[in-house]
Amino acid sequence: QVQLVESGGGLVQAGGSLRLSCVASGLIFSSYNFAWFRQGPDKEREFVAAITWSGDAYYTYSVKGRFTISRDSVANTVLLQMSNLKPADAGVYYCAAQRQRGRSPTLDYLTTHSEYPTWGQGTQVTVSS
Repeated sequence: QVQLVESGGGLVQAGGSLRLSCVASGLIFSSYNFAWFRQGPDKEREFVAAITWSGDAYYTYSVKGRFTISRDSVANTVLLQMSNLKPADAGVYYCAAQRQRGRSPTLDYLTTHSEYPTWGQGTQVTVSS
């Protein structure tokens, strides 16, 4: 049974930092791409960042230069380091997993939430202004 467990959310002032963790189990970690999505109040779930099985990282424009996604194959963990947080970054952050598809997955495959069959329970990020 594939399972993703997120942690690391919390309340932070604007300009502050948080690090989210996602521990994966029940899968062959090296065969999966992972992503972080977020959902703010009354908003659609949106793509934040993804990392492929080979370590290539992709970000939505609004977080480039502020967020860093990484993966630790020993700990089966995906991290999202968030810096210079803004109130617009607030929401529930979800970790998601998908099997790799080919050597170079398309951006659509990596950034579309319906392409991810496995999700964590989410962790709340609140940013005060």
